[in-house]
Amino acid sequence: MKRFFICLMVIIALIACNNEKKEPETTSETTDIQKKWWKEAVIYQIYPRSFKDTDGDGVGDLKGIIEKLDYIESLGVNMVWLNPIYSSPNADNGYDISNYREIMDEFGTMEDFDLMLNEMHKRDIKFVMDVVVNHSSDEHRWFQESRKSRDNPYRDYYHWWPAEKGEPNYRYSLFDPKGEAWKYDSITNAYYLHYFSQKQPDLNWENPKVRQEVYDIMKFWAEKGVDGFRLDAFQFVSKDTSFPTLPEGYEKDVIKYYGMGPNLHKYLKELNREVLSKYDVFAVSEGAGSTFEDAHSLVDADRNELQMAYHFKGMDVGNSLEGYELSEFKEVYTKWDSAFAKEGWLSIFLANHDVPRMVSKFGNDSPEFRAASSKMLNTFILTMRGTPYCYYGDELGMTNIGFDSISQYQDIVAKNGYEKTINEGGDIEQYMAELKFLSRDNGRTPMQWDDSEHAGFTTGTPWLPVNENYKKVNVEAENKDPNSCLNYFRDLVELRMENPVLVYGDYELLFPENETVYAYTRELNEKKMLILLNFSTENTSIEIPEKLKDLKLVKNNLSDVELEDSKVTLKPYQALIFSYK
Repeated sequence: MKRFFICLMVIIALIACNNEKKEPETTSETTDIQKKWWKEAVIYQIYPRSFKDTDGDGVGDLKGIIEKLDYIESLGVNMVWLNPIYSSPNADNGYDISNYREIMDEFGTMEDFDLMLNEMHKRDIKFVMDVVVNHSSDEHRWFQESRKSRDNPYRDYYHWWPAEKGEPNYRYSLFDPKGEAWKYDSITNAYYLHYFSQKQPDLNWENPKVRQEVYDIMKFWAEKGVDGFRLDAFQFVSKDTSFPTLPEGYEKDVIKYYGMGPNLHKYLKELNREVLSKYDVFAVSEGAGSTFEDAHSLVDADRNELQMAYHFKGMDVGNSLEGYELSEFKEVYTKWDSAFAKEGWLSIFLANHDVPRMVSKFGNDSPEFRAASSKMLNTFILTMRGTPYCYYGDELGMTNIGFDSISQYQDIVAKNGYEKTINEGGDIEQYMAELKFLSRDNGRTPMQWDDSEHAGFTTGTPWLPVNENYKKVNVEAENKDPNSCLNYFRDLVELRMENPVLVYGDYELLFPENETVYAYTRELNEKKMLILLNFSTENTSIEIPEKLKDLKLVKNNLSDVELEDSKVTLKPYQALIFSYK
């Protein structure tokens, strides 16, 4: 992978879990199951700017989500995660927060939020709040006060380095055009730290007042009835405040040096004690450390910290224009399942707001194979152990938009990465080719509701263009088609909800070296299921192991099944679910 990827997809590289420990590939027995409602949930992630606009300003809003709650309910999902909706100057689309107790004007009002939450709960849909507290906006009152003087009461809310001590030791910034995480501020002749953009100064969690501010914010939302919290970039909040010199090239493996800081577990236990233990909520942290041990230390029940691991190792697969090997994909998900078979709990996902559309990255978005491969990928997500996270539009098979010019991009990562590539004399053509495939904007285009102008997303000019395939790929059209991606997704969610084996059952990988078919079983007591997924454009035949008796077809994403004795032939991107004895 070219150097570009360090700049563009640093979030993935940063949060990716590079594990050296050899783990067993399968688990053979179910231990005592600790059932929890959040384990049995199916989470629907909504990027609010792109879901539904009701006032014509081209930006999605809370009233748009309220308007579409019946649609969300029709999917069968029972939890919704929204990306940040707080007040923000939008340097990073809401991940730079200027007030944690106010709703961004573009999204609506607190009254809109209260109504949305109430209407979700009426439909038995729980709600997950995105909490961004590794950093704030530089327009937050705390930072505005902090930079006024060195003796300001808010000074220690952030990380400052006095200039008379000389330049601080280099730290890498993910979003900075020069890659520099220390920003000089002349007002007090000092540098402040920003792991992300200059507009996102890092909060100083070593200050107990900062931690208490965060706990009070979370209590504010929990009192409103929020059911869960997704903690953004949380594994980076604890820092060695002496900021020692790091080895040359550390930015290529940032997670090893930035993540899981010295006091992280202390802070998480405190957060659990102060907030999580007082409400019927769950919390998941973006990222899971750099090893399985790190991940377990965050989420195992006896740790009294978080409840669910959200690792990014799967998102490392396929970050190349040349594609990926299915064996690598299998290995990642099999190892993580094995590591969490007895303790802890995982998230299962193939897309979110930081990566491309899953069908374009892991499937095949050509007109011939888009629908089949989209259904196949959703089959994977909804038949694996762990809590599934389904990204808005993936139930339709929405695809990458594929911009050609940097002027078309809105994402700060794309723009600053472009500038950084030019500054360093990099290969700009290669950068643009990889950006077209991997850009975060691919996964942020407006939801495709119907075949009217702008896909029914807005009556104005959308903040990002609508994908040109919206005439065929939209909710209205797929609602009417019983064989659509949308209706297949609904059937899969229902199947998962009705079969605890797909939630808690043991997982065993079959044919690990097969580079076209991903096959695995799920078993819980007497309930047993076999899942076969063809990740290729070719027909592929496999022999079903003799131990799997009396196969009965449960679900098929295509029209027919070729089953002769013990041999199954899968068509391109076919997904089959069987029960067996």
